[in-house]
Amino acid sequence: MNAVRPLPDPGERHSRRRADRARQVADVLRRQVLHGLVVDGVLPAETDLASDFGVSRNTVREALDLLRGEGLVDRIPGTGTVVVAGKYPHSIDQLQGLAETLDGRGQVRNEVRVSGIVPAPTAVARRLRIEPGSEVVYLERRRLADDIPLSLDLTYVVRDLGEALLGQDLAGNDVFALLEQLSGRALDRADLVLEAVAADSHTAAILEIPTGAPLLMIERLSHLEDGRPVDLEFIRVRGDRMTMRGTVRRAAPDRPVHESNEENR
Repeated sequence: MNAVRPLPDPGERHSRRRADRARQVADVLRRQVLHGLVVDGVLPAETDLASDFGVSRNTVREALDLLRGEGLVDRIPGTGTVVVAGKYPHSIDQLQGLAETLDGRGQVRNEVRVSGIVPAPTAVARRLRIEPGSEVVYLERRRLADDIPLSLDLTYVVRDLGEALLGQDLAGNDVFALLEQLSGRALDRADLVLEAVAADSHTAAILEIPTGAPLLMIERLSHLEDGRPVDLEFIRVRGDRMTMRGTVRRAAPDRPVHESNEENR
């Protein structure tokens, strides 16, 4: 593991609580765990970590307790602290379906819980730029990676493109790939909103996690090349199974970072 700069000396005038320092250590170690940077899957000894970070062994132990609570590491007698679980990386740089995102990292399977044609709720119709009450295709899927529940996806697709989906293999394919294949048109971009939510009891049962467990809530509105919005999704992702990664750039001072689209207002 690469050396990091020591944390502030706890004896400094403005000393910090051990819990604060432990959280800071855990944040650095978490990245090492999630990016596969822990040699042979075993973290360095507590004494080595304490020296590396410039903190006490008790602080290191608290940091490791935080990672154990997240289900990422565990203490194995005679071995040390080992990585026991990782997270699937999901890029926010590209518009991809789950199977595309996890290509080579896990086997994706979809369980279709609901599929059919329904009247679009007013708010959904507004986002898809269709008349209120217009019919849309609604899909509800539990998505699994290597047979472990990963997400619960609620999807609304404009009817003229989505109706053909109902006769397709939705269990084995991403909706994105099917939409492009059936329509002969490419998806271009998506508007994203990400926020943290707690799992309600029903969602928790579906995803096989405790009620109140952290979820990453993704709202994604996908557009065709001509700018038409065609697919609106509400995706609840297990916080212990996936991490979002991407690269963002700072805009020049004279250029706005983002201009709101009419459908997002």
